[in-house]
Amino acid sequence: MKRLKSKLLAMEPNTATYTEMYNGSITKCYGHQPEEKDWDPTYYNGDVGFRITATHKLAQDKPTVTIMLPIDLILNDYDEIKERMPIKRLKYYLLNMQNDTSTYKEMYDGEIEDNFPSTAWDGHSMEPEIHQTSIYWHEDKSCEITSTHKLAQSKPTVTWNVPIENFGFENITTAAADYCLRAFAPYIDELNDELYNRSRPDDENGKYYLYKPSGEVLVRNTAYFALCPQKDYENGSGNTVYMLNDGLSRPPKMCLCIRMQVQLPKRKLRKTIQMLCRDLPNAVDMFISQFDIVKFNEAIALSEKQNAIRSWLKDSPYCSFIANGSILPRSKGTDLPMLNAVPFQSTPEDEIEVCGVRGMGIKRGVTVITGGGYSGKSTLLDAISAGIYDHIIGDGRELCITDESAMTISAEDGRSVKSVNISPFIKWLPDGDTHNFSSEHASGSTSQATNIMEAVDYGAKLLLIDEDRSATNFMIRDKMMKELIEKEPITPFTDRVNELYASCGVSTILVIGGSGEYLSVAERIYMMEDYLIHDVTEKSKAICATHGVKADLSQPTTWRQSRTLYSDHFSSYPEGSGTEKLGVSDMGFIIIGDEIIDIRGLHDIVSKRQLDALGYMLRYLETHNIDRKIDIDARINELYDEIEKDGLDTVFSNFFTTTERFLDLPRKFELKAVINRMRHIDYIGEILHDQM
Repeated sequence: MKRLKSKLLAMEPNTATYTEMYNGSITKCYGHQPEEKDWDPTYYNGDVGFRITATHKLAQDKPTVTIMLPIDLILNDYDEIKERMPIKRLKYYLLNMQNDTSTYKEMYDGEIEDNFPSTAWDGHSMEPEIHQTSIYWHEDKSCEITSTHKLAQSKPTVTWNVPIENFGFENITTAAADYCLRAFAPYIDELNDELYNRSRPDDENGKYYLYKPSGEVLVRNTAYFALCPQKDYENGSGNTVYMLNDGLSRPPKMCLCIRMQVQLPKRKLRKTIQMLCRDLPNAVDMFISQFDIVKFNEAIALSEKQNAIRSWLKDSPYCSFIANGSILPRSKGTDLPMLNAVPFQSTPEDEIEVCGVRGMGIKRGVTVITGGGYSGKSTLLDAISAGIYDHIIGDGRELCITDESAMTISAEDGRSVKSVNISPFIKWLPDGDTHNFSSEHASGSTSQATNIMEAVDYGAKLLLIDEDRSATNFMIRDKMMKELIEKEPITPFTDRVNELYASCGVSTILVIGGSGEYLSVAERIYMMEDYLIHDVTEKSKAICATHGVKADLSQPTTWRQSRTLYSDHFSSYPEGSGTEKLGVSDMGFIIIGDEIIDIRGLHDIVSKRQLDALGYMLRYLETHNIDRKIDIDARINELYDEIEKDGLDTVFSNFFTTTERFLDLPRKFELKAVINRMRHIDYIGEILHDQM
């Protein structure tokens, strides 16, 4: 634009006519021929022309500019541009929708026209084929858009599938998926910051929903690895594609799959296009290009350390390990480590080194943790319970590792019990046989006895019990009360706890604060004081001897359960209804079929998403059952095998409108415990009598 610049520089600063620019005078020279004067208001920048003409006589300072692009320049770059355009086909569908659409049908259907090479393998031409797929491509990354449920058409579920070769790692463990989910979150936060308007709701602003877990590392349907197909076509115009015929094999690739939801802004299709077709793909690209492989490797190294300690723990005389320096207290109202908390330090007597980490090993058997109020004893038990699962760097409990079969036990007044042998603890009841006990509203003592017997039946090898959440008359009875009350049906837990370990290999960790009766049954006794732990076993035993307190031993008993679940009422369909019913309450209830299952007593469920998964898993078991007599253990094992093979989304159904889309995998123990709390199912138990 050198010629235009020279004319503008030659004008008077106060010009109002811009005559020289509009005239575009030009002097042409033809070698040694005379110069020729011409008038051409077209100015060039390379091959691109800019023609400047007056708009009208009263707008000389507002010219009309016509840009002239050579068609060859456009065509030469077209193929590159069309392949680079983020999810072009999705943009096509959105542009052709009505602005007030509420169904987004074309986006979910994804109707596509496949065009094949002119000659097929048999020498005949193939006609185009029409099919539907809601998988859209951005370079080598695919984006699958599915309906969350029928009442949330404007809040689709979006799953990005990214080949792991883009990140430069090959590890496809649960810990790797967990790290990637957390690492992607800041990019989504940045997008949401741009959308946020405090004066408008999300369905007007638009919003991205990415699951943000707490410190546990769990199997999730929000981040996982799977083999995904490669793109095998080139985009044409609209929804037309051209199948590749280049002779290359395109087997499925291992991909990182991140699932999220997107709230689309109503009556704002242009903004929807920007969110789905530009901003979100760009965020994925940024996530890949800025992926921190160093921090990723640190997370994997921690996971490998945790797995090594767990493997060691299985064959060791210990049921739990707590690394020195762990931060056990939590900040008030959160699951984050407390600032300026006292780091954990093992007692000298129990300090061991495991896989290069020094800390405290808690031996199998019976252990008591005591201390004054607010000393940290319940905090320690909570940390031991948290050690069932792995935790991320920065949680504070990364190297608190506990037997994975541990279960937290408490009294649970009002729970439903079906055909459970509680005779080791309850010798008789006025209205039933305790070898085959059932109740619609169990008491504190019978519910706690049931919880222990069921945990043993599940295969738990460690019970975690806090005195504050227990039924006192079930847990202990001192000698004076035993002497006073001769006709007592309850055999207290303290009388059975050592037999439980000797007969079944089930250890117990007890937190106590109000009774010294527990001291007589413990092999090890620890005291917490200002969040520091001390071994007080010898002192406690001396006190027991001084007061003549010693453990009472009851007659050996049977700990076995024998009962059969029948399919009657094991259904997600309310009686007389042809429509399934499933809902999960934030208050701790699963509503399915005719059941309202109270699961507030399952203390080892660590996320709301595990509750949602339990609802779907129970529904899956019910809808896939064809047996009159159900081998529930076998069915549960088969379900977990299916999930391991095909992912946690195996159990999801978008039929239900009051459940959440994101799921965390619970343990088999919790799924069995949910079934055992159902009120309408038929469990038929075999009466088992005590065996010496």
